[in-house]
Amino acid sequence: MADIQALQQTFKEYYGASGDHPVHVFHAPGRVNLIGEHTDYNGGYVFPAALTFGTTLLARKRDDGQVGFASTNFPLRKHISIQEMTYRSEDEWMNYPKGIIRELQNRNLSVGGYDLLYSGAIPNGSGLSSSASIEVVTAFALLTLEGHPADKVDIALLAQKTENEFIGVKCGIMDQFAVAMGKKDHAILLMCDTLEYKHVPFQSGAYRLVIGNTNKKRGLVDSKYNERRAQCEQAVQDLKARYPELTLLGQLSLAQFTESKHLIQDETVRRRAQHVVEEIDRVLQSMKVLEQGDLAAFGQLMIGSHDSLRDLYEVTGLELDTMVEAALAVPGVLGSRMTGAGFGGCTVSLVHEDSIERFKDEVGRVYKEKTGLTPDFYVCDIGDGVAELA
Repeated sequence: MADIQALQQTFKEYYGASGDHPVHVFHAPGRVNLIGEHTDYNGGYVFPAALTFGTTLLARKRDDGQVGFASTNFPLRKHISIQEMTYRSEDEWMNYPKGIIRELQNRNLSVGGYDLLYSGAIPNGSGLSSSASIEVVTAFALLTLEGHPADKVDIALLAQKTENEFIGVKCGIMDQFAVAMGKKDHAILLMCDTLEYKHVPFQSGAYRLVIGNTNKKRGLVDSKYNERRAQCEQAVQDLKARYPELTLLGQLSLAQFTESKHLIQDETVRRRAQHVVEEIDRVLQSMKVLEQGDLAAFGQLMIGSHDSLRDLYEVTGLELDTMVEAALAVPGVLGSRMTGAGFGGCTVSLVHEDSIERFKDEVGRVYKEKTGLTPDFYVCDIGDGVAELA
């Protein structure tokens, strides 16, 4: 968690010590998806968890209709009129909170002027949802301070809409939902199509989640992501010959897919669909084995997920594959897989606490030898969703 006293000092330096309004402190986590990758936009299950590190926001009302934007992570700072919340590329990171304010205005919810200071502990571009964290903490803070209802499911939807329409990224609901709805020591089983969800205890005992950041610049993600979406939509079209009501791959059981997959004409499209349907099945198996406290079985499902993302969905690449392979060679590692969209970003591994230093040393060394890149590692706990801090 951020050093709140230090942030309050920075806030005073940026905005001055005004006695009229108090400074409120809010926090939204980053998230990691434990299993269930590329299933969200196919209407399937995902299994994310909120992390204990994320974005801290200090907010104070002001009376002149201006919004001050500042961050400890970026040099760019500005005051912008509450009436001028439009997307401008030169405003960089500020477009995320600006989009939230615009979406609140679109809903006819009054928002006044504020001084806002953000401090993020999530590495940008790591695939741990820094943008969703900024969006959710902004929405929760402004709704709370303006006296509007702050329903967390609604906040997740509002943040997703901001990302889709204001920022222009066609993401699913998972990131914003996990950031808003996280619960300490629980993962979230989320059906992305209907938003039905369940908090599942994640009792990891002597094992810890270790996130490995490949530090690879992810250049391919958007084009390949759109290509994979189109392939999944093509699979649905082909399968309509057997299931005319089908709109999303997530609506098929594994048995239904197995007996009708021959209807998918293109072999590549068939492999993409096979990953999605089998991955949804792995998510449901994960919930069962975790409820039984069987971490070893969960680790095997993580490995199966990565293999499928590598061989069937083809979204891993040298860096992620190298890191997972090196992780699985370390004694005390139950499972490891890529997490996020792929082509860089992060892996998540389940590592015995006695093996963590060895894990960092050996995986770091092998990874650097094979890729030339230096990775970062974060030992994580599962935390709560967005909240106001006392």
